[in-house]
Amino acid sequence: MIDRTGLAEFLRRRREALQPEDVGLPRGQRRRTSGLRREEVAFLCHMSTDYYARLERERGPQPSERMIAAIAQGLHLSLDERDHLFRLAGHASPPRGSASDHISPGMLRILDRLQDTPAEIVTELGETLRQTPLAVALTGDLTGYEGPARSLGYRWFTDPATRALYAPEDHPFLTRMFASGLRGLVTLRGRRSRAAQLADLLLAQSEEFRQAWQAHEVGIRPRETKRFVHPEVGEMELACQTLLDPEQSHLLLVYTATPGSESYERLQLLSVIGPQTPR
Repeated sequence: MIDRTGLAEFLRRRREALQPEDVGLPRGQRRRTSGLRREEVAFLCHMSTDYYARLERERGPQPSERMIAAIAQGLHLSLDERDHLFRLAGHASPPRGSASDHISPGMLRILDRLQDTPAEIVTELGETLRQTPLAVALTGDLTGYEGPARSLGYRWFTDPATRALYAPEDHPFLTRMFASGLRGLVTLRGRRSRAAQLADLLLAQSEEFRQAWQAHEVGIRPRETKRFVHPEVGEMELACQTLLDPEQSHLLLVYTATPGSESYERLQLLSVIGPQTPR
């Protein structure tokens, strides 16, 4: 059962404890509010200000699990705080670990400070959870996929448009890498895992995947330098640095170009052009 009073008080306290710079928002010169404004929280949670305000006023219908998850992420809650929020809203707390999409506050704070750099947070299955604006400009918005298509490895074998983002000469290696990575995850997580479900789907849908899978290769790691092909600025060689959140098995990927290189100039041009048309 929903605890409306407890929910409202918890949301207010968490909102008042955050400052704009904590969540990547500008402070402004005439700010008098202590903490975030309701409209700022609503923006971060991808919901209307009226909907969020009603929760703080102990009104409205019981929020769904999806809405509570969005609020937990928007307020940069820790896992314990997220679980508490779910229980206040009358829901069971979601799973932790590799099956969770909840990004840790520390990882979000780092991403918020990388707005002029292509960066993304992904799950171990290659599901993009959050991107910086320049990452969207580089690869398109990858957060809107649903179902198995959320996984880059799945899209690699089922969606030809995905391959257009990468240099053709790298395709054979990427095919081996995605198959190898998924095989390792199936062994690590077990036959009832989401990794195993993806493998079963791909075995049924892709002859190329079946051949790569039958090679039983494991341990093929991503290369430090990735070559992207952008439809407007052309090919770019970008170094990829990785930060791991071991508790959630999330990866923060940051892409940079060598200063003075042609790729660096193209990346600068891309920052001016902005995001591609959404998929």
